[in-house]
Amino acid sequence: MLEPADDGLPLGPGARGEAVRDVQRRLAALGHDLSEEPIGEFGPATVAAVTAFQRQRGLPGDGICGPVTWAALVEAGWRLGDRFLYHRTPMQRGDDVAELQAGLGALGFDAGRVDGICGPDTARALEEFQRNTGLTPDGICGPDAVAALRRLSGRRAGPTSVAQAREANDLRDAPRQLGERRIVIGAPGALDALADRVRRLLTDAGAVVTVLHAADGSAQAREANDLAAELYVGLRLVAEPTCRLSFYATQGFESLGGRRLAELSGKELGTVLNTEPSVGGMRLPVLRETRMPAVLCELGPVDEVVVHAADLAVALTGGIASWVEHRLDGTI
Repeated sequence: MLEPADDGLPLGPGARGEAVRDVQRRLAALGHDLSEEPIGEFGPATVAAVTAFQRQRGLPGDGICGPVTWAALVEAGWRLGDRFLYHRTPMQRGDDVAELQAGLGALGFDAGRVDGICGPDTARALEEFQRNTGLTPDGICGPDAVAALRRLSGRRAGPTSVAQAREANDLRDAPRQLGERRIVIGAPGALDALADRVRRLLTDAGAVVTVLHAADGSAQAREANDLAAELYVGLRLVAEPTCRLSFYATQGFESLGGRRLAELSGKELGTVLNTEPSVGGMRLPVLRETRMPAVLCELGPVDEVVVHAADLAVALTGGIASWVEHRLDGTI
């Protein structure tokens, strides 16, 4: 059984009590069948339900309810109209916020990326929407704003949301060389040496590179945002043989720049590790909360990574350089 922290998390097989009951209640409300599991006992059915939920939400499917999974469970329980939404500190998070952002973006109002976080971009888009629909532009999403949004929901502004169109424009307009590009490498621990090699190679090519070491994904995202980075690449060592690259994606939205960076970097890295790279969308905090194209690169096993560190650094640098030049091209 896992040793719980002060907040009772993580919860895993063998756990019992009210916290487990709460997890089961939330899972059942989302449609997961736990009818054969004793209430308050974290058994095989709860493990299976947590794993299925994690995979649906773009999180690692380990069947353990840690802080990230618990936060996702709470967010999944909100529906648009359940509460008033507005910009405050700490910022509201939930599926209701994501539904608001997607609805505003589909109508041509730039609420930023669909990340389920009610930040200043969402508030500004909501105020603009309220002005355009004759509502008081107070930046508060209450019953009147929800009703207006649903009434107009069929009138899309175009085939893509404003946020995705803006990201595409930003990518087109950005310089196509590494010189003076602000790049952040996230290496929380085991891959410091690889991160430093990549930093030196990118710096030699003229980029301005910062390596971050915070273990928490949200902390890394905050630091990268504060640095006004133009690109984030996270490095994570895993036990199994893999070359897995993840970018931010959720229902109705994906980062165009993140996907392209993952594809190009995976092509370079796969040749070094002699494995087929896996590329896919995820909702991990570091990908969700960074405001620039971001990729998390998971590599393993440790022996292979250590032996090929120099080649991996060259490959990853090549992937980044290729992205800078070909970030919106259909082919290299």
